Amino acid sequence: MEWKNIYRGLAMGASDVIPGVSGGTIAVLLGIYDRLIAAINGITSKEWKRHLGFLIPLGLGMVIAIFLLANIIEWLFEHYPDPTQFFFLGLIIGVLPYLFNQADAKTTFKAKHFLLLLLGAVIIGSMAFFNAEESAVMSEMNFSTYVLLFFSGFAGSAAMIIPGISGSFVLLVIGVYVTVIEAISNLYFDIIIVTGLGIAVGILVMSKIIHYFLTNHHSATFALIIGLVIGSTVVIFPGWAGTFPIMIASILTFAAGLAVAYILGRVEYKE
Repeated sequence: MEWKNIYRGLAMGASDVIPGVSGGTIAVLLGIYDRLIAAINGITSKEWKRHLGFLIPLGLGMVIAIFLLANIIEWLFEHYPDPTQFFFLGLIIGVLPYLFNQADAKTTFKAKHFLLLLLGAVIIGSMAFFNAEESAVMSEMNFSTYVLLFFSGFAGSAAMIIPGISGSFVLLVIGVYVTVIEAISNLYFDIIIVTGLGIAVGILVMSKIIHYFLTNHHSATFALIIGLVIGSTVVIFPGWAGTFPIMIASILTFAAGLAVAYILGRVEYKE
């Protein structure tokens, strides 16, 4: 078991409850994205035990984060939204040099790769213009509601493992985000199980697609991933703070995000 994956799972799980931040982005920041996709696909292979040794601690950390940190993250976004978002902004910007280095962009990227990078940035950046408003908590549970929750989980999880696309944001657009967070906070197991099944199926399906492209078109896929991560900074950027104290706090948290990215880069991307 790779038990250090628990802290990685904590980081991914915490990010997955935040509309605008992708668990896939955090996996890229941690330098485990390729291994994550390969491990999910390897569950059905002869080496399934080795892959489970990677995935179980990661999943454990994610579950702990979702159930224990969801309320804290929500509280931070409710009371200190700008400093919190600036922290994640610094985290993402700070790791970009390591991503370009990992992709060996200087030697492998050609014009088509930079076009893919631009395309990814534009696709994700355009999500900032979606007017996703919170809907009311679903009070009546019936068959059609459970079907909606299952497919919402499927769509959200597919987004979760694509860097730059926030699964929580997808749930917000569909209109079930508040219902799912409420279910997690109050342990409504019917909603949790149905949505969880959709998430599991979505991760398995999307991981196979991503694995194919990483295996057969690695440079092009990585160029698109970097573009998606760059585009996510537009979605996360909250605008400039209206008050001086909040602006100072945002600058400090942005610097903290850069520092954490530097430390992660030194630890996770070391040769």
